[in-house]
Amino acid sequence: MTIDVVGLGMDADSLPEYHTDVVESAQVLVGGKRQLALFDDHPAEKLLITAPLGDMLENIARLESQGKSVVVLADGDPLFFGIGARLVDEFGPEGVRIWPNITSLQAAAARAKVPWQGIRVVSLHGRDDMRPLMQALLQSPWVCVLTDGRSIPSAIAQWLLDRGADWFFVWVFENMGQPNEHFDRYSLQDAVKRSFSSLNTVLIERRGGPERVLAPGIPDDELLSDGGLVTKWPIRAAGIAALRPSHGMTVWDLGAGSGAMGMEASCLVGEGVVWCVERKAARVEHIRANRRRFGALQVEVVHGTMPACLDDLPAPDRIFLGGGLGSGDEVLHQACSRLNPGGRIVAHCVLLGSLNRAREAFTAMGWPYEITQVQSACAVPLAGDLRLDANNPVFIIAAQRPE
Repeated sequence: MTIDVVGLGMDADSLPEYHTDVVESAQVLVGGKRQLALFDDHPAEKLLITAPLGDMLENIARLESQGKSVVVLADGDPLFFGIGARLVDEFGPEGVRIWPNITSLQAAAARAKVPWQGIRVVSLHGRDDMRPLMQALLQSPWVCVLTDGRSIPSAIAQWLLDRGADWFFVWVFENMGQPNEHFDRYSLQDAVKRSFSSLNTVLIERRGGPERVLAPGIPDDELLSDGGLVTKWPIRAAGIAALRPSHGMTVWDLGAGSGAMGMEASCLVGEGVVWCVERKAARVEHIRANRRRFGALQVEVVHGTMPACLDDLPAPDRIFLGGGLGSGDEVLHQACSRLNPGGRIVAHCVLLGSLNRAREAFTAMGWPYEITQVQSACAVPLAGDLRLDANNPVFIIAAQRPE
């Protein structure tokens, strides 16, 4: 027999006739508490979906093998972040029949009068981080968020406000298809103050954007910094090339200063995250201000003293040490001990002593490394012409932890 999976849409009382016929013929109804409650009077045996799904799937297989007609009830559409995909994986395409319906995205877009084909969709169900949301917000002016008990609308709004991303608005659609349905558009400041129904879907609308475009090679004078102490952009370019960040990676920027290296790395990590660690309070505020100015949503700011504050950070795939090398080796050794196998660590050194300490540390650990000396100069006006203003030479030492 075939397992039927029926999408209830936004209103189970308005099911199409063929959906209703399938449900009425069921000998076993499978669903969550809310779905089964809608069919309290149905004579079928009821099977509650609980996590983990292993026992429930075994029971479905057992009942189906006994020749009973099994119907699984799903919110919205079964194949829109629903249980349909799991059932197809478990029982195969031939063992499952899908009865589609209106998705929460379609319903929300219709109410907001927004074409939905270009809306990015992110599910935060069971996730402890916002990385998929970060990437979606950077790529699309409209994002649909499927929330859960932790990633509630007010928490999403607060997360955006913490990054200074006040160019977003949130639409919250509560209890769609029910008599107490309500939806509205809120500023982030309004959304954080409100409580919403647990049954909700969120649309995030981008209106405007950050002050500056985030891209590799940020002009030095566009960065807020502590007295102009910022890694010059030609050196940043060479350092990023040595670091080689890529999609999904976790990056540490230690002794971040203005956060310039971390923000440029964030351009390349996609759904990854960059942790900018800085001890001085004034510089921490500069990092936060630069994050807002350039809309670097992937950047997390840590105000703390190294190496102690590194213990609570997720293990990195890439580490940049700018102002983090310091006069001792504690930070370097702690950073290396946390680096994932195959990861890379890059340090910018102006002093020969710092370069030698890093080289000795990598040699002692047996890590292959390379050293590049970068000398850059930028043209500045002089007497109606141009002259080259030299920046300090910088040694870039890059090492890789063996797999």
